[in-house]
Amino acid sequence: MSIKVTQLPDAERRSRHVAIGVFDGVHVGHRQVIDRADTVLTFEPHPLRVLHPDAAPKLIMPFEIKRDVIEGLGVDELIVIPFDDEFSSIAPEDFCSRILVAGLGAETVSVGENFRFGAKARGDPQMLASREEFATRVVPLVEVDGEIVSSTRVRSLVAAGEVEAAMRCLDAPFLLEGTVVRGDERGRKLGFPTANIVPSDDLVRPGHGVYAAFADGRPAAVNVGVRPTFETGRNVGVRPTFETGR
Repeated sequence: MSIKVTQLPDAERRSRHVAIGVFDGVHVGHRQVIDRADTVLTFEPHPLRVLHPDAAPKLIMPFEIKRDVIEGLGVDELIVIPFDDEFSSIAPEDFCSRILVAGLGAETVSVGENFRFGAKARGDPQMLASREEFATRVVPLVEVDGEIVSSTRVRSLVAAGEVEAAMRCLDAPFLLEGTVVRGDERGRKLGFPTANIVPSDDLVRPGHGVYAAFADGRPAAVNVGVRPTFETGRNVGVRPTFETGR
């Protein structure tokens, strides 16, 4: 892994081109914000988990996958702001002066047009653009299939089983990971070995159905939901059936 991952308190001050955002899913709109940036400044956990836990969304991808996708966009450094109650109270003016200027040395700052920051979300792109210490690039919202792309839209599409539409918004495959748990090994006995995967409860998962996919680079049929053939009473899970070519 060539991208450098740094916690904000450990970041060095240097000339930077900074893209700021949560970037859950790293969808096509996020990619335009990140374009031309050598540094991505993001927040962990998702701010709503701190500000409004009951309204916190399921994530499109865990941090590790987000990191890898951002690395693939040519970013040199991913700086993580540990988002907590204390940080949520920072004034937007202080965010600009203490973090972007004094802390990071930002020369340019790139954000989406709906980006908000600072206590009570008072900071906006217009405030950033008013700063003389750095140049601000504001990226308009992006449309796919006639609708604005957002992480909320991608989550809704995935949950509804519209994975192909979600992929057009992501401009990439939808990725899902989880813990492999032992099953009944019926597939192995039939000549089609399977893996029973339990995704994290923090992640959005496709609606019940059978999907064409790749698992560890191998073509797979993925059943999401209860197993339709056997009555087990078990919880919902994800079962990729690996095509072995036998």
